[in-house]
Amino acid sequence: MGVVEQIDGGVAQLCPDDGRPGRWTLLVDGYPQSALDLSDPRLLDFEYMRRIASVIDAMAPAGVPLSALHLGGGALTIPRYVVATRPGSSQRVVELDAALIAFVRRELPLPRGADIRVRAADARAAVESLAPGRFDLVVADVYRGARVPAHLASLEFLTAAARLLRPGGLYVANLADGSGLAFARGQAATLRRVYGEIVLLAEPSVLRGRRFGNVVLVAAAEPGRIPQASLARAAAADPFPARLVSGDDLTKLIGGARVVTDATATSSPAPPAGLF
Repeated sequence: MGVVEQIDGGVAQLCPDDGRPGRWTLLVDGYPQSALDLSDPRLLDFEYMRRIASVIDAMAPAGVPLSALHLGGGALTIPRYVVATRPGSSQRVVELDAALIAFVRRELPLPRGADIRVRAADARAAVESLAPGRFDLVVADVYRGARVPAHLASLEFLTAAARLLRPGGLYVANLADGSGLAFARGQAATLRRVYGEIVLLAEPSVLRGRRFGNVVLVAAAEPGRIPQASLARAAAADPFPARLVSGDDLTKLIGGARVVTDATATSSPAPPAGLF
């Protein structure tokens, strides 16, 4: 059963792993949001988090601190990973649900001395209010229920987020999509309008439209900045192997998908009934 609490956006539940002390899974309204190992935050159960971690590992020499902005809080799993792998990093987290923040921080306290500041706000409003050039890394992992909100899927939002990056910085987004990958292809097309280089990471079955799953997009202003070889190796070696798609292959995948604007943006598709 774990710990259950009413939050602003529904019902949150922290479920312990009986076989592995210190491991917790956070669910919101029954949807898995985060998994965390308090004893070793470097251990990541969710495959999409391992994809994001591979970007963090490869984007700078080992142990070098980063300045990071995380849009979407959950159990603060990725910020804790950064603390464990890059001590001294300065991190900011934006999470809409203030009650969820309080619940997670009470039940799963942050590491002592970690420079992680969490702000209760809408991700887009926060992005549009921040000073430019503040961050080496921006991670977008925002879900309302099990869907990425439409106002965080447009050219206008992605342009505002790009403004926050320092030279050489990376933008990483976790999406969920199903057959046809219409949402992910639209996001890739839109990111290409903003950035000079983008890659996509997903399991082959998701790429072929055989199942609903996570798609991670990585973008950089300057071509050649994304550590593609390292990301491809990490993806291939994962317990759930993924492919890195870039260049002409990504152009083919995008196909006729159009750039998404505020006028045309939609939320990402809902997962199939019974998936979780």
